[in-house]
Amino acid sequence: MIHLLSRLPAGARVLDLGAAAGSFPDVRPGVLVVRLDLKFDPGGAAGCLVRGDAARLPFANGVFDLLVSNHSLEHFVELEAVVREMGRVARPGAGLYVAVPDAGTLTDRIYRWIGRGGGHVNPFRKPAEVIVPIERLTGLSHRATRDLYSSLSFLNNHNVRGWGPKKLLLFARGDERFLAVLLWSLRTVDRVFGSGWSRYGWEFHFGAADPGEARDPWVNVCVRCGAGTPKSISANKLRAGANSDRSRATAARPAAVSTCSARSRFGERAGRSPDTTEPRP
Repeated sequence: MIHLLSRLPAGARVLDLGAAAGSFPDVRPGVLVVRLDLKFDPGGAAGCLVRGDAARLPFANGVFDLLVSNHSLEHFVELEAVVREMGRVARPGAGLYVAVPDAGTLTDRIYRWIGRGGGHVNPFRKPAEVIVPIERLTGLSHRATRDLYSSLSFLNNHNVRGWGPKKLLLFARGDERFLAVLLWSLRTVDRVFGSGWSRYGWEFHFGAADPGEARDPWVNVCVRCGAGTPKSISANKLRAGANSDRSRATAARPAAVSTCSARSRFGERAGRSPDTTEPRP
């Protein structure tokens, strides 16, 4: 959603809903970011932190220019009340960004199996299950939907405290190289057979949240932090490397990911945006 923040005017207000310490970096000076959750560790969070119930937002009507629900709708018990409140606090002409997992995908099934449900109480299996209630309860029209692809970062031992659950043994205890090979295998199967084993969810744009050119899926996702790059950037980097004095083999090496010290294994493909950080599936 960074592309949405960059288009906001100075003085705009953004609500990061169910954000804990924040679902995206505070990268836009002059824009007020309000992060709301029932509980969170404020250490390292940027913006205005508010402890509150998303089903009973402590804000006046029509005060936010952009609302962000980045992997939070699946956690809300009072889903309709939350969506209705989002519509109430959105000003006329506001935008809304939503990202949710697809409960029918391999990644989300693993996530819920490892995490004993993962706190997911709303299993979305079709885009319409998100689009229809949001349009009905907020009055914001649907603009675009994009598939999100898995990084398996929730299995990565760099992101797991201690040894993690015993179930991680099935994934080489979250070894990063093992996960990278697993992702490469799933991507390969998807390309060859047109399946969706490496997909894990969707992102939606509503109202004034224009996706612009960010409409194609980003498949190049970092296995550690979940950051990615669009297809055009990945392809340009590869061409530049192949045309340099270095060998073509050098160009095919995994590219460093700017948001962490890991290296992307899928430089030749598109990838998921660092906008959706959790680290998410």
